[in-house]
Order: sequence, then C-alpha cells, then structure tokens
Amino acid sequence: MKRAALWPDHLLPPHHVPPPWPGRAVRLDGTVTYVRDTPADGPDAEPALYVHGLGGSSQNWTDLAGLLAGRLDGQAIDLPGFGRSEPGLSYTIPAFAERVIRWIEHSGRGPVHLFGNSLGGAVSVYVAGLRPDLVRTLTLISPALPFLGFHRSLQGRMLPLLAIPRGERLAAWRLAQIAPEVMARQAMEACVADLSRISEQRRQEALEEIRVRYEAAHYAAAYVRTFRGLVSSFLRSYLPGPRSMWRIAASIQAPTLVVGGMQDRLVDVRVAPQTARVIPDSRLMMLAGVGHVAQVEVPRTVARAVLHLLVESGHGVSRPDVAG
Repeated sequence: MKRAALWPDHLLPPHHVPPPWPGRAVRLDGTVTYVRDTPADGPDAEPALYVHGLGGSSQNWTDLAGLLAGRLDGQAIDLPGFGRSEPGLSYTIPAFAERVIRWIEHSGRGPVHLFGNSLGGAVSVYVAGLRPDLVRTLTLISPALPFLGFHRSLQGRMLPLLAIPRGERLAAWRLAQIAPEVMARQAMEACVADLSRISEQRRQEALEEIRVRYEAAHYAAAYVRTFRGLVSSFLRSYLPGPRSMWRIAASIQAPTLVVGGMQDRLVDVRVAPQTARVIPDSRLMMLAGVGHVAQVEVPRTVARAVLHLLVESGHGVSRPDVAG
C-alpha cells in the first residue's frame, strides 16, 4: 500500500454540472438492466464501468464520469432492483457480481477500468478477485467490505429489521410514511459531509430518484434483501472458507485506488485503510471532511487520483508536471 498521488487539477476539464448521462434499457438474461453511457471525448479512451452503492443508482457517477471522459469511455449500470433496472432473483454480493460480469461480457468492452462505491465496491472486489481478466484497474470509494462495528454505521439501525419475517413489508410501509422530499434530504445528509458542495441541480435529481423508488413496488424488498446479503457476506468473511471477501481482496491483481471519507457515516472509516493494506498493488486516499460518496461530494479530487492511477499503471501518457 502507498499513498495516492494526484494529477494536476489544471489538466482537468473546467468545472461545470452536466445533466445525467443518457440512459437505455438493455434486456440481459431475461431482465432489464439500465445503463448510462458517458462517451469519451478524447482519443484512445479505454472502457470503464461504474457500479453504485446500496440505495444508489448509475446517476451517482455523473460528475466523475464526465471528468474522466478524456481518458475513459464510461458506462454506469443500475444493479438489479435499483435505479431503473428490473428486480433480480437474488440480492447477494455474488449475484450482483455475476450481473456485472455478464454485462462486461455482453457489452464486449472488457477488460474495463472498474469503479465501485459502497455496495458497488464490495461487488467490484468480488469481480476483480474472481475475474482478473475483466479488470484493468480498480477504484473503490468507501467500499462496504466487512466490519463488525455496526454501531459505527447509520445502517446499524436496520439490523433488527433483518430478524423480522417479511421485514421488507415493514420497510415498504415505513417508506410510504415519509415524503419524498424528506427522504431525499435524509439520504443526502447520511451520505454527504458538506451539503454546500452539492449543487441545486444534483439535489433536484436526487429527489427525482427518490420518486422513482416510490413508484417501484419492488424497491423496499430489494433494499432489505440486499442489506441482508451484505451483512451475511460480512459474517462469512470472518469464518474459514474461500469466499471470504478479505481473501478475495488479497487475490486482486489489478492496480487499485482506495478512497475513503473521514466523515463517512455508513461504512466504518477504518475499512478503506484495511482494504488498501489487503490488496497487493494499492494506493490509499483518505479525505478529511468528506462523507460516503466522495465521487459526488468532491469529484475533481477523486478524478485527479484516478488519472494518476491510470498514468502510473500504464494507461495514460506520463507528463513531467504530475503532482504528488
């Protein structure tokens, strides 16, 4: 593990707030997967795939994908049951990883530069560890890898729900009691340390995403079942066996960037450094005053670290003015 370095800020595109990238519904293995495309605006761009976190969507990557479009031809997918994708049959980490693998194979774009946030980070670790042929580099932002201190996470309040038969019905009832505007604000407050960094456009888009959830009858069940699958993977990782997430992480061959927010309220802040220690070829960047979704809150900083990773790992043209 080493400290992440940053590409010069002045070499990034000027600051602006792009609208969500165009999306399309693709039928894959009998169900619809929703995909957003961020076309490259530079020559020799390489394919990238972005995977969102629990309760998120492909829209969480709008700013970062735009900043990286000079080097990467990006796609962001909605995992089964989230965003605008249809529900899945299973909501475990292996099941989500299989969908990501199938999408890479179906699209014919592999190997890709793989990005994952939170749940998407755990899924991406699984993909990179088990299918190294599909991954060029790996970027993990607040990855939801195993930790047992659930008191360190706002999600810990959901643990009793997992013990209730048909807990998803209770979750759906609770969802119906909260106005979309309130839910959007609560979600933003949980994920972002400094709300002043979030533009009004992004706030309105988050509200629209919440409204989409209210219209999806399957959403509450997908959320609860995914949280149950995530907790189960945490517990299994501390038992003997080849499917431990930490053992899989230790097998990753791809050059890796791990980003953590020091004000993360959803994943124990000690997880990002531990992840970087376990993955052999890793770089760590811990961001003071940043929460759970650094790619949303400080996308330029994350983009600078990613661009340096690309250059360092031979996926870009080296320049003499690279800054550490």
